[in-house]
Amino acid sequence: MLSLPRYLAILGLVAAATVGLAWVWAAQMKLAYLDPEYPSWLAKRQLLERCDLGEVLVVGDSRAAVDIVPALLGVPATNLAVGGGEAVEAYSAVRRALACPTPPRRVVISLDAGHFVLPDLFWERTVRFGFLDRAELDEVLRTAERLGDATIIAPRHPDGLPWRVRALLYSIDFPTVQFASLLKGGLLLRWVENRAALRAGIAARGQYFFGTAAGSDAVAAEGNLRAFVPLPVQDHYFRRMLALLAVRGIAVDFVAMPLNRTTARQVRPAVARDFTAYLADFTTLYQNFSVVGTVLPDWPDRYFGDEFAHLNPDGAALFSRRFAACLHARLAGSDVGCAGGWQVDELARALPQPK
Repeated sequence: MLSLPRYLAILGLVAAATVGLAWVWAAQMKLAYLDPEYPSWLAKRQLLERCDLGEVLVVGDSRAAVDIVPALLGVPATNLAVGGGEAVEAYSAVRRALACPTPPRRVVISLDAGHFVLPDLFWERTVRFGFLDRAELDEVLRTAERLGDATIIAPRHPDGLPWRVRALLYSIDFPTVQFASLLKGGLLLRWVENRAALRAGIAARGQYFFGTAAGSDAVAAEGNLRAFVPLPVQDHYFRRMLALLAVRGIAVDFVAMPLNRTTARQVRPAVARDFTAYLADFTTLYQNFSVVGTVLPDWPDRYFGDEFAHLNPDGAALFSRRFAACLHARLAGSDVGCAGGWQVDELARALPQPK
């Protein structure tokens, strides 16, 4: 019979081994259990780490991640826009891209109005998926604390942890913060499909889809905004990104993605006015920065795949081909391909009619 001290020692060793194995699994086998969107983020990280970027780099939110198809642009390009992405994630991607031996020749930024004024998925995606390294995460959190931006340091989060503790646990891949994903993913049930999604994401140069329905008349976030007042931390990193690109002499185009027409009809005039004015101010500060087209273009509802105003595959292909002509003109130092309301007026007339 085991003595009590020996029993407790063995029990402690078993518990430690169990935690250790779970810790290794949580850190090293994320493709086996994390959400289906994780491999799309990982594909972007790997392209960035390899400095496999091409001439044009796209950064921004999920609409840009969906709507801009690099294969249809006719120029080597990579799409590093991410679901729920805001200025924080865009700045991180740009900063690392500019450290590459051959940085991109041009950067396309696309962030919708809502991603300047509303928090999104910083902890649930950006931190959980490891898009920022530990030093970057610490810097963002310190900046948010200094600016008093509670959307980063004090969000409504189901784990109830103080942000410093949560950041530490994520940075060391402690298994408790991944428990829900481990449980939902069945430890390894997502391995095959996530590996396939990773390969697809790399092959697509970072582009991926969300909703793929044959139309959506749902009202997206812009239709519910009462005012355009950028969050302090997002404004800070947007300014830092533009300043960094200006110092490096990299041409920058801000290109807004289309809204479905139902949402566009709900956008308050003050939101459109103030968003336009906010971006216009940067064109006077930085000669390398341009706003290409209107900041709230709208398309027929049938080209959208879900309630978040992501284009469906037909819409994304059409937008990318139209944008390609504009992009080639910009690369050649001309605006000819961007004239004539390519986002809205001429495009709307050119859209095929419903059958």
